[in-house]
Amino acid sequence: MRLKDKVALVIGGGQGIGRSSALELAREGARLVIVDPGGSRDGHPDQTHPAEAAAAECRALGVTAVAHDSDATDFAAAGRIVEQTVRDHGRLDILVNCAGILRERMIWNMSEQDWDSVIAVHLKSCFNYVHHASAVMREQLGGRIVLMTSAAWLATVGQSNYAAAKGAIWSFTRAIARELGRYGVTCNAVCPTAATRMTMDAKVKEGFRKRLEKGLITQARYDALLNMGGPEFIGPLVAWLCTDAAADVNGQTLRIMQGRVAIFQEPFEKISIIKEEGDQLFTLDDLDRQMSVLLAGVSNPAPASPTE
Repeated sequence: MRLKDKVALVIGGGQGIGRSSALELAREGARLVIVDPGGSRDGHPDQTHPAEAAAAECRALGVTAVAHDSDATDFAAAGRIVEQTVRDHGRLDILVNCAGILRERMIWNMSEQDWDSVIAVHLKSCFNYVHHASAVMREQLGGRIVLMTSAAWLATVGQSNYAAAKGAIWSFTRAIARELGRYGVTCNAVCPTAATRMTMDAKVKEGFRKRLEKGLITQARYDALLNMGGPEFIGPLVAWLCTDAAADVNGQTLRIMQGRVAIFQEPFEKISIIKEEGDQLFTLDDLDRQMSVLLAGVSNPAPASPTE
């Protein structure tokens, strides 16, 4: 077992990718603390208690596992859970945050609550737990942090709140990697593609069908979307990032789906224009002349449509 007796805290670990990650960590011998209050995909509470169900599955694999129903957006509660984890186990080796909800709206229909709720569950929860866990990991000179981002940060329609949160997590990951790396703590992001209750409900499937009918996607792409692999394909990468084999993997974003693992390249400036003469101020006339060089090959992803 690669993670025998390591102590892992999994936020949003009761369902979907979080549950898959918790189970994979358990199979490798980690002791689990699972935090998940349950609720619908849009964040409304229910009485399902998924954290306890997932913890029971982990215990069936021969490891200790406890559950908490705490809201991941509660900063003080995050501190209490980290403190209790260290009190009960003596350390905290792994933090995985899979907490998430979806509230899809076009920006002109999105309410302030839609925005705030999604940002809080995805992004603030990362801060809450990384803040408290980092103090422990820094002191013990070791730890692994894995956060969930999404390809939505590259561009999406109807999910600007979700895309903003996931893009911020990508940046947050890179910053935390640089702050904690010197203490033997790594922070990486996983960008999963998997069929879960969040990503593949009836509404989403209907959206795919409409895109197919409008010719926006091919039949092959439609079939692939409806038959994408489940969350069980994501857990092994999360667990691997927590092993000694990944000790020098830090600040990276890795994409994972059924049959494929990829890494995103580092961002860089593609091309620049430079003004060396005078006061180096670019006038509008200068920009008229030279921006075509800078924007060569760049197209408008959503050009104006006269039919709308």
